[in-house]
Amino acid sequence: MRDAVLSAEQALHTARVAERVAEEIAAAGGWISFERYMDIALYAPGLGYYSAGAHKLGRGGDFTTAPEISRLFGACVAQQCADILRNLGGGSILEIGAGSGRLAADMLSRLETLGRLPARYLILEVSADLRERQRRTLRQRIPHLEERIEWLDAPLSASFDGVIVANEVLDALPVSRFRWYSTHCEELGVALEQGEFAWAPRPANPATAAMCRTLATAGGGWQNGYVSEYCPRLAAWTAHVTRALGNGVVLWIDYGLPRAQYYFPQRQGGTLMCHFRQRAHDDPLRRPGLQDITAWVDFTALAEACMGAGCQLAGFTTQAHFLAGSRMDRAMQALAGGDENQFARLAVEARRLMLPGEMGERFKAMAWSRGIDAPLCGFEVKDLRHTL
Repeated sequence: MRDAVLSAEQALHTARVAERVAEEIAAAGGWISFERYMDIALYAPGLGYYSAGAHKLGRGGDFTTAPEISRLFGACVAQQCADILRNLGGGSILEIGAGSGRLAADMLSRLETLGRLPARYLILEVSADLRERQRRTLRQRIPHLEERIEWLDAPLSASFDGVIVANEVLDALPVSRFRWYSTHCEELGVALEQGEFAWAPRPANPATAAMCRTLATAGGGWQNGYVSEYCPRLAAWTAHVTRALGNGVVLWIDYGLPRAQYYFPQRQGGTLMCHFRQRAHDDPLRRPGLQDITAWVDFTALAEACMGAGCQLAGFTTQAHFLAGSRMDRAMQALAGGDENQFARLAVEARRLMLPGEMGERFKAMAWSRGIDAPLCGFEVKDLRHTL
């Protein structure tokens, strides 16, 4: 991909982030893990992609998420939440990483129509600029529900009953990069070469080497030089952000695969992807601080983390089947309000959300439950837990 022309402000910002990374590399003796690089590039206070000001989502941003495509997505998630809140006799919703605020607005609008508004709608958001954008969106869309909404700086410590929703959050957790050989495993980190960031290998530590052996077995065997990634902090992070849930359900929606499919021998190179101005590429060492960096989710690892978090694995399916089970047909009728043109527009949006070539199969939904044993409508159409 050709380098995009940066504004003076963007060039200055990425230079500051690069300087911070270079300082860390020098302090560490010339090498840092990719996990640490990704941490700085995305989350360093005031510098990282998610911590500094940038138009990230939707038209004019770097990438588009399901809530930006259609109100149908939020309406369907709301239906699943409504069923859970009804079975609990009430409760609250916690959204982790609320993006532009559109999902929150769409869910609360639909929940109000369904007569199942949560006692509180909590948003855990690390980005100051996204938090402000969320405030503007919610104030504009549902000002009469503003008193129910509360922003959090850290995961709750006090227990609550209800639902936790995380849409396209796990893909942004920093990952470790590795290269596999039959005789040994290397960890791919970041170093400076002639003033530029470059991939640099070193022998993997015992924990990384053991993980590589597990993943190689699951994938069916790799050729020498196989490169991929895994997320070392997935289990601890998911347990931490869900620890306050008393009775209820956690809904994870993201792009990813079960482990055996993720680590196919043919998937040489892994799944790292960067997004900048609605264009995708695979070089995370360019423009640090200005571009999103993501990796697909190993849903087998997420299922394994479920037990460690004190939950039960309640469902796993594709986004298409989740939306169908969450009564998308009813949502389309309700949102169209009898307007045939609006219904036609919603049908086009529904195809983007559900078709295999769009988001329907690439994105998956997983449910963890704690203290509740009610059926979940979003996971009744097709149960894929056996693939994990």
